[in-house]
Amino acid sequence: MDDSIRTTLEDDGTVTVMVSGEIDYANADDVAEGIRDAIRGWSPPTVHVDLRGASFIDSTGLGALIEGYRAAAASNIRYVVLNPSSTFRRVLTVTGLIGFFGITESEEPAAGSATPQATGV
Repeated sequence: MDDSIRTTLEDDGTVTVMVSGEIDYANADDVAEGIRDAIRGWSPPTVHVDLRGASFIDSTGLGALIEGYRAAAASNIRYVVLNPSSTFRRVLTVTGLIGFFGITESEEPAAGSATPQATGV
């Protein structure tokens, strides 16, 4: 797996998948696989995908995040994307996908959420 993808298990069982650099055709499969591996390996109650270190996301990168969402939903695992850039946040808003990723348009966590605020980079 690409070394720009790091996965950590928190004390509360939450898994965080941190992605650095570009998420594009060159590594989108690795990102999706990293998220699926975290779900299969730990069966966490929540998966956070932290994009703080992501510098660019293209349509294949968006597809990888959607695949992660589908894997989480199939296992009844909460899926939250954290720290999207303002540009990527706009893409998610325009495409109507922002809610799928646990992000609200006002940059607040989804209702009933105890997750950190999802803010732009």
